[in-house]
Amino acid sequence: MIDVLIIGSGGAGLTAALAAKHAGASVSVVGKAYPTNAQTSMAQGGINAALGNVEEDHVDAHIADTIRSAHGLCDEAMVIQMCAEAPETMAWLESLGVPFSRLDNGKTGTGTIAQRKMGGASAKRACYAQDYTGLKILHTLYDTCLKEGIDFLNEHYLLNLVTQDGTVQGATFLDIRTGKVIQLHAKSVVIATGGYGALYHGFTTNAYGSTGDGIAAVLRAGGAVSDMEFIQFHPTALKHSCILVSESARGEGGYLVNEKGERFVDELKPRDEVARAIFGQIKEGQRVFLDVRHLGEKKLMELLPQEVELCKLHEHVDPANDLIPIKPVAHYTMGGIDVDGTLEVNGIKGCFAVGECSNAKVHGANRLGGNSLLEITTLGKVAGTNASRYARSADLRPADDAQREKDAKEIEALLSHHEPVNFYPYREELGNLFYDKVGIVRDNEQLQEALDAVRTMQGRQKEMGVADKSPTNNQNLIEFLEFKNALLLAPAIISAAIERDESRGAHYKVGFESENDALKKHSLYQTGKEAACR
Repeated sequence: MIDVLIIGSGGAGLTAALAAKHAGASVSVVGKAYPTNAQTSMAQGGINAALGNVEEDHVDAHIADTIRSAHGLCDEAMVIQMCAEAPETMAWLESLGVPFSRLDNGKTGTGTIAQRKMGGASAKRACYAQDYTGLKILHTLYDTCLKEGIDFLNEHYLLNLVTQDGTVQGATFLDIRTGKVIQLHAKSVVIATGGYGALYHGFTTNAYGSTGDGIAAVLRAGGAVSDMEFIQFHPTALKHSCILVSESARGEGGYLVNEKGERFVDELKPRDEVARAIFGQIKEGQRVFLDVRHLGEKKLMELLPQEVELCKLHEHVDPANDLIPIKPVAHYTMGGIDVDGTLEVNGIKGCFAVGECSNAKVHGANRLGGNSLLEITTLGKVAGTNASRYARSADLRPADDAQREKDAKEIEALLSHHEPVNFYPYREELGNLFYDKVGIVRDNEQLQEALDAVRTMQGRQKEMGVADKSPTNNQNLIEFLEFKNALLLAPAIISAAIERDESRGAHYKVGFESENDALKKHSLYQTGKEAACR
């Protein structure tokens, strides 16, 4: 039996694995793809830490900026812990060999790490590696895991958690390569499966597979989710492909302009405010652009080489000479699996969650740019350490095979379903529905229309299925399972948005344009129970 089973092999999962291994636990990391494909690589701009390498900065200022951005919905103790440990986290990443961009300032160690300003920050705080920060951290963490001899089980899709009397005992997976359903027994589990931004299919910076698989598994197992209505829209995605243009482009001095050439917003305001300003321009019939031409080609290639190449490849513009057409799209999900201060899941003992899939109450209603990489590394250590501590005291016998047998029968039924309805048009419909009616600006009438449409879609789900009947390497099957998870989460998101009759952070509602102190509480959802706030 494994001491700590990590589900998800992005930055949060890898950090948790290293922490659990360091604590003496046996560890296995399971992912539906490979670690280097993780969404962590899309966090380009930087990781926050109040090092003060470029200008004066303090941990207290980092804490204050994070709390202000969260609009009253964060757990201040968790925020203080994350921000206070940020310098130590940077020292740890430096010791592992993350190749940060450097300052020629005569200092040593973390004192030489280059920093830039990102939206909502009061100082240049984001430590960066050009515009590849998440990618460099991810690769370094993966290399370190391999050096530590941590076991990886790649291309295994999470089906369900195995629980007994509210305690986790492992999980079931579909081996994508063979088509077999397996069950892994574990004393503790860490879920690090990422967010649910792919519900906005066609209107998100996220990969198609960011469908909240771990969150859905927790719901099915009786766990709770919270604050699902809070979805952050990144202000600058390429207009035609939705590829992310990092906030670092604005942090280095880029302008946002409309087709008249007018700047219409402070580019370094928090993301929710900038996204709404751009949305307003588009609603008025204006095209919106990111302008970095004044930075010059030399500076662009030194600091933002990835952005330059992405613009050339996907938008066919050269940022050194051309305006970059952009629009805001879904980028990050603040809500997720409800956890306590140890990151243990509300409703499932021995199960922990970390990263974008969890709601550790550090982002609240709107995440501060640069805090996502900080969360996965700083709190990733917390999750791994606490899971290993729990495993030491757990006295479990391996669970029976009931969950595995049930899941195997469901997979077999999907593969034998005769002439199923094609689900791909419904996936596209769900993406359009969410962007249009559960988007940057919301109103109750449209939210109710979206909920009704989702309920109708759920009613047709039994008729849907896969055309590819092969048991091995069946991507069609994986995408249908992901779509089923998306449909499970959709009502939780919309219902919470309907209940929140106020505007707070990333949730902006017409007719309720101000914050309501009576609603300064977390929405809570658990299958079979009434939605609640606390």
